[in-house]
Amino acid sequence: MSGLDHIDGILQEALTAIEGARSPQELEAVDVKYLGRRGAITAVLKGIKDLPPESRKVVGAAANQARLRLEEALISARQKFEGVKQDSPFDYTLPGIKQRQGSLHPITRVIDRICQSFYGMGFSIARGPDIENDYYNFEALNFPPDHPARDMQDTFYLDGGLLLRTHTTPVQIRVLESNKPPVKVITPGKTYRNEAISTRSYCVFHQVDGFLVDEGITMGDLKGVLVAFCRDFYGEGLKLRFRPSFFPFTEPSAEVDISCLLCKGKGCQLCKYEGWLEILGCGMIDPNVMRNVGYDSEKYTGYAFGMGVERIALLKYRITDIRLLYENDIRFIRQFH
Repeated sequence: MSGLDHIDGILQEALTAIEGARSPQELEAVDVKYLGRRGAITAVLKGIKDLPPESRKVVGAAANQARLRLEEALISARQKFEGVKQDSPFDYTLPGIKQRQGSLHPITRVIDRICQSFYGMGFSIARGPDIENDYYNFEALNFPPDHPARDMQDTFYLDGGLLLRTHTTPVQIRVLESNKPPVKVITPGKTYRNEAISTRSYCVFHQVDGFLVDEGITMGDLKGVLVAFCRDFYGEGLKLRFRPSFFPFTEPSAEVDISCLLCKGKGCQLCKYEGWLEILGCGMIDPNVMRNVGYDSEKYTGYAFGMGVERIALLKYRITDIRLLYENDIRFIRQFH
């Protein structure tokens, strides 16, 4: 074997040993064996003086090149052991730990499911700003400045006559202002009210409002859409009831209750032991609202509805406390993969 072949054999043998090392101690042993005072590469360098003059330069260069490659390989290999405690074995050839996959938050899941249901019935989706002015949030929706119904919604007011919207119904006004009938839209989004936090209410929550304006729209059309949605969302066997109610922007108005899915209508903390839980409000759009957006209230009629996403989520997933949705407890969120 020539001197160059001998050096190449030593180099390949050393590189294999470095790659297979499982601890800093094993790397140190490779260093000593090949680059130490009595190491294989060191022996080649020391034996150059005994070679013929014409071979000394070539063999010396090859030996030095091999030494540099081994030093670089040792430095690289040592770096992977930095910071690793050596009192316990660590095998870098083992596969990594599988990471958990993320999942959608239950509120996002419910919003997507609601939108999917109404989209299947021909509704389009519109969104609006979280920060509104008094006109869109109240006045255009038939809340005059001194109207007592304003007290129904405790509002977060901002500087400059602005406020955090208390419902997503202002988007209805913005859409109707810029479109001619027929208009069939749902408006999902976040809303804000200065309310006490409890098992059933929170100061930030989500709503999905919807409305349809066209000629000849009746309360029967509204009831048909809402019954179809509730049974699509909760199942065909669901019990519903419509109760007369009041909203400034609809007349007549109603609230829709469904039988409590948590207690099967027997009564529990979530439904206040009544067996029913309100999930949305609805009604025929008030003629004053029609006129505020420039519609002929004698020619066009329409209905509107609005639902709280959190309350629907409580029923959908049998959750007893709305605060769980906002505590960001990963143990809770992981249930909804």
